[in-house]
Amino acid sequence: MSGVHVDVIGRGPPLVLLHGWAMHGGVFAPLVERLQATRTLHVVDLPGHGGSRTCDVALTLEAATCAIFDVVPAKAPWCGWSLGGLIAMHAATTQPQRVSALVMLCATPKFVRSDDWPQGMPVEVFRSFADGLRDDWRGTLERFIALEAFGSDHARDELRMLQQDLFARGEPAPQVLADGLALLESCDLRASLQALEVPSLWLAGRRDRLVDPRAMQQASRITTNARHAQVEHAGHAPFLTHAGVVAKHLLDFLPEVEGAGA
Repeated sequence: MSGVHVDVIGRGPPLVLLHGWAMHGGVFAPLVERLQATRTLHVVDLPGHGGSRTCDVALTLEAATCAIFDVVPAKAPWCGWSLGGLIAMHAATTQPQRVSALVMLCATPKFVRSDDWPQGMPVEVFRSFADGLRDDWRGTLERFIALEAFGSDHARDELRMLQQDLFARGEPAPQVLADGLALLESCDLRASLQALEVPSLWLAGRRDRLVDPRAMQQASRITTNARHAQVEHAGHAPFLTHAGVVAKHLLDFLPEVEGAGA
């Protein structure tokens, strides 16, 4: 069985980066540039994406987490963006001895709206993307990244960067895209919040149209040893348009919690 692809960049203490739906680790390039002098970055391509397109790992929380543990340091903080946040949170709650801190970057434990979670996205949005994958999957991805960029002060720049990155490491398989949407629609990790042992940072984009920053703030309030911050004027991918701000939040948070752990 072939495993997931990981790029190791930089020097210093480790940090694992997990990308979002339909993308790959290369999307983090602006953030990597700002962190590589002080952190060793383990930039993962999730199963079925980028350099992991041909790996044999299923895109499920458990399978992806186990495969990532095989290629990253024995103990490290994990930062997950969007879909990657669900996987990072699952890793932190199931194996806290392996994940020293958790950063949820524009990610929540539950992406879909419900009566007891009104800040989520309407389920119809996810189902429309699922329908679109069957009819015109490239056009559906274009619509999705446009929604990711919407709201940002630099929406045109963000959209351009996302469009450039989308197929830079090849095209993900339509079935993998469908599996990822199913994860986003079905996962509800809220029950794990109060039991989350590791320190966590919930970093939102104030103008995010996919993940409501109020949902992230609510999740941080439920979680022990958590903090919430938001990047003003940013949409769903603040590490593209506000990479310096995101890097500062990470570099302020990680040494502090690592020092406390030591």
